[in-house]
Amino acid sequence: MSEQPGSNTDTREVIANVVYDDIEIGQSASQVRTLSNADIQAFAALSGDVNPAHLDAAYAENTLFHGVIAHGMWGGALISTLLGTELPGPGTIYLEQKLQFVKPVRVGDTLTITATVTAKDDIKKRVTLDCKIVNQNGAAVVLGSALVIAPTEKVSRPRSHLPELKLFDGAQRQQMMLASVSHLAAIRCAVVHPCDADSLQGALDAGKQGLIIPVLVAPKAKLEQVAISAGLDLTGIEIVDVAHSHAAAEQAVAMAAAGTVEALMKGSLHTDELMHAVVACHALRTKRRLSHVFRFDIPMYDKTLLLTDAALNIAPTLMDKVDILQNAISLAHALDIPLPKVAILSAVETVTPKIASTIDAAALCKMTQRQQITGAIVDGPLAFDNAISAAAARIKGIDSPVAGNADILLVPDLESGNMLAKQLEYLAGASSCGVVIGARVPIALTSRADGAASRVASAALVKLLAHQYRISAP
Repeated sequence: MSEQPGSNTDTREVIANVVYDDIEIGQSASQVRTLSNADIQAFAALSGDVNPAHLDAAYAENTLFHGVIAHGMWGGALISTLLGTELPGPGTIYLEQKLQFVKPVRVGDTLTITATVTAKDDIKKRVTLDCKIVNQNGAAVVLGSALVIAPTEKVSRPRSHLPELKLFDGAQRQQMMLASVSHLAAIRCAVVHPCDADSLQGALDAGKQGLIIPVLVAPKAKLEQVAISAGLDLTGIEIVDVAHSHAAAEQAVAMAAAGTVEALMKGSLHTDELMHAVVACHALRTKRRLSHVFRFDIPMYDKTLLLTDAALNIAPTLMDKVDILQNAISLAHALDIPLPKVAILSAVETVTPKIASTIDAAALCKMTQRQQITGAIVDGPLAFDNAISAAAARIKGIDSPVAGNADILLVPDLESGNMLAKQLEYLAGASSCGVVIGARVPIALTSRADGAASRVASAALVKLLAHQYRISAP
């Protein structure tokens, strides 16, 4: 989930100061702030202080404080805020700050920050303030004193509106997904023609993280040259030497059909090369149509989103969409989403014969009611805004259990799906991985432009599905 720090900051529209002549000994001001995990992450991001005592719960549990604590200077920043906005306020020049950190500050602590005037220097217009921060129990957590030059002219200004700050840690999201499959044994996976640095790095990283046992199917000489250029070590890695990418696809598919590997992973070859070999192999086909599912973690969306089909089926028919949808539902179930909410996308949310995808959406909903499609709540047609924004759906008067809360987006065709997927990744900052479902083995399928991290995440998906296929073959 994206987090927003500072949700309990001052919301007054005007900011004013107290000039030197109006400041009295004993005068004080206070502010209240509750620490959130987002505050800790934001402070770390801005300061670069990645001390694990503040960010790594497992590490922090074994420290003196037995849990994550705030950065000490976050407390210092709160005092600075009070001096700069309240007493003396705008125009204040900070000269000196002494701090004593008495107790740790933990997530959920509500702090009262107080500054009290203790001395004035009429010649230099300097003010000394006693600074104190106490928690919700009244215990002091930070003590100190500050020396400032107070303003001599009255200032009253509209409060500056800060940009909205949302925190998104794609690496952390990926680590959570990898952790969810860490209890499963690594599977043998044929990596097809990983003859560029990213695809080879991704395969080797997936192996190191216990997701797969990579079997590299590629021209050996070319593979070794890529490894040397990228500084990668192939020691102990099984390599099946073939002449070219077409041969790599055919050989890898044959290995999957024979049961010597439990999954396939696309390397640097074109998608159609690999999928042509899969489709041509009767032993790998099932009663369902092959389809691709993207898994996205998106900064502006509060849960995982699946998108299908943006890679294989160019212009799917209604019955094709039944298989595409059922494949995506099966992946959602594997990801512990027991009853996923599916939005059938179109350009509008009303059924009209002028837009064929709205007719398909209506039919898919009726087929769900008739149990021709199972395991999900399905609604459509829904425009993209209504599918992912409850506010948009409410404004348009759409009453739907799916609107604003979709787990799966089913797109009308490959063109719209591919554009949407790339927009989510390159404009919305989403992190993605992908898998092909509908064959006897799962197939990790990413774009050739995707980096190693996306390939590792895709390996986690095929590991999860491969273990499920051992129990219930597709």
